[in-house]
Amino acid sequence: MRSTTGYALLEPGTELREWAFDRRDPRPDDVVVRVTHTGVCHSDIHTIDDIGADGLPLVPGHEFTGEVVAVGAEVTGFATGDLVAVGNIVDSCGVCENCLDAEEPYCLEFPTTTYNGRDRVDGSITRGGYSHEYVVRERFVYHLPTSLDPAGVAPLMCAGITVWQPLSRYEVGPGTEVGVVGLGGLGHLAVKFAKALGARVTVFTTSPSKAADARELGADDVIVSSDADAMDAAARRFDFILDTAAGKHPITPYVRTLAMDGTICMLGIPDQYEVDAFTLLNGRRRLTSSGSGGTRDTQAMLDFAGAHGIVADVEVLPAAQVNTALDRLRANDVRWRFVLDFTA
Repeated sequence: MRSTTGYALLEPGTELREWAFDRRDPRPDDVVVRVTHTGVCHSDIHTIDDIGADGLPLVPGHEFTGEVVAVGAEVTGFATGDLVAVGNIVDSCGVCENCLDAEEPYCLEFPTTTYNGRDRVDGSITRGGYSHEYVVRERFVYHLPTSLDPAGVAPLMCAGITVWQPLSRYEVGPGTEVGVVGLGGLGHLAVKFAKALGARVTVFTTSPSKAADARELGADDVIVSSDADAMDAAARRFDFILDTAAGKHPITPYVRTLAMDGTICMLGIPDQYEVDAFTLLNGRRRLTSSGSGGTRDTQAMLDFAGAHGIVADVEVLPAAQVNTALDRLRANDVRWRFVLDFTA
């Protein structure tokens, strides 16, 4: 076993504390990563706040970058010293139709998540990237473009791939009118990727104060969604809308802004989506959803980000300030993503 330390929730309702624990010895197809930077995601907070005592100790963190410090005997794609990134999935069955199509998030046997998942070999619970070291199958390790800041890449491994996959899947590119609902950790990356793909991008926001931020990120236009006249003026305008808002909210007003055969893709996961059926029918509009991306799409996203200089806008804190990051994220006091520095 390999000893490491990280930050764990040890008792419900308490702060994360430094904790020493063991990682597995590397298997033949494993890569050992010295973690340098880990993103702090809203889903980390949901897990921390909702998990019961049976799920503890919990080491969160599912988007991180680092350096390879050891490899298993069968590893061919990585060597000691390589800079790498790891996302929110670290294993899958590998044999179902979705895994064979490199769509591992949709594994029919369910993928193994980076933390609070169950290892497919020994049955142990996975501990996440809020730690100094991680051991992971080669298949789920990605080459980090050397031109990019590792701190800014860490959130690409969750937020970045989550917005990239639908933009790529629905062939967003030159001549596409794209709307982005929400300007947070996902939304700001959606703007960057859509612009780099050649689309004309408009941000929908409930906060007029975010208009300047949206344009600074590259948005061509901003619509305040609480302004009924502005929403009416945008009717039948967009080919594709990426809705990054996390909580339950009205969808029909955005559907009205879709052109003929337009698509709105939902990234948030409320209990249910509610939309007026006739509005969806009128114009043969489509409502769809998307999760994370598989191995093929994730490396493609990183390669595209490297070619276009795309990273998340982050505030980097020393790893020891993890509870500060979590508290401020709960209060939405970040622009646009926190990253923990494990080298500090």
